[in-house]
Amino acid sequence: MSPASEPEIGGWKRRLVRGEDGSAVAEFVFVGAILTVLMMSVVQLALALHVRNTLIDAAAEGARFGALADTELLDGADRARQLIAVAVGEGYTGDVSTTLAEQRGVGIVTVTVRAPLPVVGLIGLPGVLEVEGHAVLETLE
Repeated sequence: MSPASEPEIGGWKRRLVRGEDGSAVAEFVFVGAILTVLMMSVVQLALALHVRNTLIDAAAEGARFGALADTELLDGADRARQLIAVAVGEGYTGDVSTTLAEQRGVGIVTVTVRAPLPVVGLIGLPGVLEVEGHAVLETLE
């Protein structure tokens, strides 16, 4: 080796051991990945809350519709299914049921919706999310 090339190799080794060249790129990748995961988690949480609130609204509207004096209980379940299918999708309309109970001498219509809890996008755990809507039964008396 020539004497001119020895300091160059020594300087290169010294920079490799002591220098921070290129560390900004690695830090950017790590911070970018963490921020991306955090942002996607917030978006997924917002989607899950949106689905839950939509199901609650559909169940309440179905109960109100089923409690009308000129409709049947099953009409309320059908109305809830229609609203869920339009707002969230057909995959969430599978388990919708209605019940009629009496409380203090007043008929109460309950529409219960069991649906998946979205975990990744709209794909989720089936039957985990359960919401109810209630309405007072109307009569023609």
